[in-house]
Amino acid sequence: MTLEAEANVGVHRGGDTDVGILAVMVTPASTGDRDAAQDLLAQATRRHHRLMRGWADSGYTGMLVGWCATVLNLMLTVIRRSDDQKGFVVLPKRWIVERTFAWLTRSRRLTCDYERLAASSEAMILWSMTTVMTRRLAHHPR
Repeated sequence: MTLEAEANVGVHRGGDTDVGILAVMVTPASTGDRDAAQDLLAQATRRHHRLMRGWADSGYTGMLVGWCATVLNLMLTVIRRSDDQKGFVVLPKRWIVERTFAWLTRSRRLTCDYERLAASSEAMILWSMTTVMTRRLAHHPR
């Protein structure tokens, strides 16, 4: 499972490296990534009982890793860029998150915040991902 938040929007997504999105949560932009991550990971582990491992970017540091291990029995690995690296470097598992974002931004309804309710935004994200995965499974070009 990879964990990512979209800046200034309050959209938090947890996704499988093969299947797509496992859980999605839309929060106010003032909600911190680490706070939303606890709720999102709890939601994902309730729905997917066999979830045992996850990856997150450096925005999800702090006590979240320990909390996941003790409360959810989930091994969360934070993917960090080395301090001595210069320029662009592909980080492990990070490309999967960026690929999923690229797929979702092809949906017109997700390029701007058109929805009034958080539940509507969550539904649009899930619907867009359903469309993407259906096309991928059917090998149907866009």
